[in-house]
Amino acid sequence: MGIESYAPPVDKLLTYGDAHKHGGNPQDWPEYLELGIGPEHIPDLIRMATDEELRWADSESLEVWAPIHAWRTLGALHAEAAIEPLLSLLKEIDENDDDWVQEELPEVYGRIGPAAIPALAAYMADKTHHLWARVAVVDSLEKIAKMHPESRDECVAILTRQLEQFAENDEELNGFLVSDLVKLKAVEAAPLMERAFAADRVDTFLMGDWYDVQVELGLISREEALEEQRNQAVVQSVLSNIGTGGSASVSAHAYTRHASRRSGGDRKKAKSKMAKQSRKKNKKRK
Repeated sequence: MGIESYAPPVDKLLTYGDAHKHGGNPQDWPEYLELGIGPEHIPDLIRMATDEELRWADSESLEVWAPIHAWRTLGALHAEAAIEPLLSLLKEIDENDDDWVQEELPEVYGRIGPAAIPALAAYMADKTHHLWARVAVVDSLEKIAKMHPESRDECVAILTRQLEQFAENDEELNGFLVSDLVKLKAVEAAPLMERAFAADRVDTFLMGDWYDVQVELGLISREEALEEQRNQAVVQSVLSNIGTGGSASVSAHAYTRHASRRSGGDRKKAKSKMAKQSRKKNKKRK
């Protein structure tokens, strides 16, 4: 499509520049609508957001940033017409290590709103899609639920249905499902989460273990979690030493350290680290 195919005022996004400098944090995204862009420009914005020529432009150019500014603007316009087209970008997370898609599309879908839920649910349920694309959809549903509280129960139900397949899901996907259900305070999903942890099908790097989840959900206190871990450690030690003549003593220090190792802020960092360690760093738009 290229630069020449965009008319004013959408063409202003071609020279808007480095997205790091213009709203690296979603709370700081520019007021793109002040450029004179309105609902009538949604088709051009969708073309720009998905324009391969722009996405793979020279990394030192200004126009390489235009797709990012375009999808942010679609979010600002609550552009329901962009729901399906933007899904086509999710594969870029796994295939081309695109951290911008991973980090920003959930925010965009959150701003578009509940109309995106059916398409996102169908995408997440489709096992032919790659892991990190599906993780981005999990995060998108959590964003929608947070930004539009009236949709919370629907989003929780969809995430819960996906977690019910914990035996078939990737452990990492289960980890993000649990994490986002916890963010939504989905106490109703706690029995299912417990079963997933008991089956050892949840990656604990992101959220911690079942004790950590119970604390985050307010089901038990941190002190109660530590006591339960100590008791479990003693039982496991006794069982492992039966018939061996070994000592049944056990130190609870490791369990205490494990149970208290993360604050909420640490989890956010862990989530980003987990994703980046599992994929190569994005080589574009640094």
